[in-house]
Amino acid sequence: MTGTVLVVRPDNAGDVLLAGPAVRAVAARAAEVVLLAGPNGRAAAELLPGVDRVLEWRTPWIDPERVPMTGPHASELIERVGRIEPEAALILTSFHQSALPMALLLRLAGVPSIAAISADYPGSLLDVRHMVDEDLDVPEAERMLGLARAAGFELPPGDPGRLAVRRPLPEVDHLTGPPGYVVVHPGTTAPARAWPPERWIEAVEELIEAGERVVVTGGLGERDLTATVGGPKALDLGGQTTFAELAAVLAGASVVVAANTGPAHLAAAVGTPVVSLFAPVVPAARWAPYGVPSVLLGDQHAPCRGTRARVCPVAGHPCLSSVRGAQVVEAVRRLAAGKERVA
Repeated sequence: MTGTVLVVRPDNAGDVLLAGPAVRAVAARAAEVVLLAGPNGRAAAELLPGVDRVLEWRTPWIDPERVPMTGPHASELIERVGRIEPEAALILTSFHQSALPMALLLRLAGVPSIAAISADYPGSLLDVRHMVDEDLDVPEAERMLGLARAAGFELPPGDPGRLAVRRPLPEVDHLTGPPGYVVVHPGTTAPARAWPPERWIEAVEELIEAGERVVVTGGLGERDLTATVGGPKALDLGGQTTFAELAAVLAGASVVVAANTGPAHLAAAVGTPVVSLFAPVVPAARWAPYGVPSVLLGDQHAPCRGTRARVCPVAGHPCLSSVRGAQVVEAVRRLAAGKERVA
């Protein structure tokens, strides 16, 4: 048994949720797991089984707000990690991120053993340098679990390695009515991953015409979008749920319709099938909803493929704008009927 282990995943909520299997593997052998998250991932970190404490710190080379990297900011992390006194740390990254800046700060904090995936030579910054063939496009959850295994942490017997959240979830029937609705989540953190609003409106109207009860979800800053998309007939919950309540709303759905964004991974973590409006700016093989039946809609061979663009580099956003509402309705029907298997 290891003492306290620090697991680092300072990205958005979806990234943190995908780290769940790796976190549970660490928790099976650690006396305590502390998860270092950014402000956009903290709520997801608090929902992960196996996490005992969450440490929040804005990571300048990852945080979208471009927080300055200063001596005092670095010293804050070094001091806070030093007080925790972890025996080991796992730095979880995506394939396009370097673990070495964080490894340096953790070394300065006195962490005796650090593991990470690193294509770059780490010198003395890493004790376990795990190498991954990035051309294979391994799903992110499996990629991170592979690092945990390389560091000596295995999932306990009976754990299938899927995404998961803490149970029980909050009661939300007073918001949604009885389970069995279709959730539509139109918001994204990056415009390149967004389905045009007029297409969302079309999909909601056609789902309702097909007899579905539609619930539209979104954050506080997405209330105008959810009101527009939901129109007069869908139930609009934009800005009305905490992250845990959103998980419960998604758990009560028969199917969730979302772009490549955090709630798609949250739906997977509560076991709900997903219709994914997936822009190919990142590989679907890595980032599609993991471990649940899903249907991907969108041209996965469009010119924007693999660009990692936040704003679509192709006029007209053809990879997603070509998808119509009727395709969403058909995909929802297939998933609700159990005609799709786990990818």
